Amino acid sequence: MDELLARATHGVDPDAPGAFWQIFFNLLNMLPWAAMFWWSLLFVAVGALLGSWRGRLFEGIVWAWVLGPIGWIVLLLRPRREPPHRPPPLPR
Repeated sequence: MDELLARATHGVDPDAPGAFWQIFFNLLNMLPWAAMFWWSLLFVAVGALLGSWRGRLFEGIVWAWVLGPIGWIVLLLRPRREPPHRPPPLPR
């Protein structure tokens, strides 16, 4: 934990007015952005697959984009979309 704090506060004067933002940006620079992007893309692709299977493609994409794998559970707990009711065919 000390190493993480040392990396986050490297080159920051704690008494400076913008110290919070400098530490915040240092922490953001430590995140693995490429891995997060590819995992998010995978979550959305699986959400789209589950959404198309349940008849809710757009909803599956949105839930997976917002909540990740938890969105898959939300999507699977919702009822399937029923096909539209059509009137019976007319007699000949």
